[in-house]
Amino acid sequence: MTTLTPLKPADVAARLKAHTAVLIDIRESDEFAREHVAEAIHAPLSAFDQVPLKLPDGRDVIYTCRTGNRTGVNCARLSARVPGEAFVLEGGLDAWKAEGLATRADKTRPIELMRQVQMTAGGLVLLGAALGLMIHPAFWGLSAFVGAGLFVAGATGFCGMARLLAVMPWNRAALKAG
Repeated sequence: MTTLTPLKPADVAARLKAHTAVLIDIRESDEFAREHVAEAIHAPLSAFDQVPLKLPDGRDVIYTCRTGNRTGVNCARLSARVPGEAFVLEGGLDAWKAEGLATRADKTRPIELMRQVQMTAGGLVLLGAALGLMIHPAFWGLSAFVGAGLFVAGATGFCGMARLLAVMPWNRAALKAG
């Protein structure tokens, strides 16, 4: 099994400052646009195999995502693109920020699309449950409908709610700006 060698945020920061490493952020465009390590190169996982990586000779390659989980799940795929040893920022962007290290943030950008889906789905499930309890049990159907939609999204990779949210005005404006 191929693995990525974990590095603490302070170690990654020191390597970036010394120009001995390059940090590759594999999160999607909406996530990267909202916040990222300033020195990071963006290479979204969804297009990772189609985009050629322009790696500086002799520098270590360090991958990152938000928590390190996405990087860990895809470690074989990521390390296969690098000659020699590859590394991962342990704990991802969250650990980087927890250490007080600087990021480039644009809080005017909408929150990540998957977080919007989670918030909307959760809100609809709670609304259906509350209305079913307080007004009429038929409202529990709303919670069941959202649950079925989440199941279909997980099983097929198609998320109708994400597609709907992606065309909302706040997300379209961010897409044009970015």
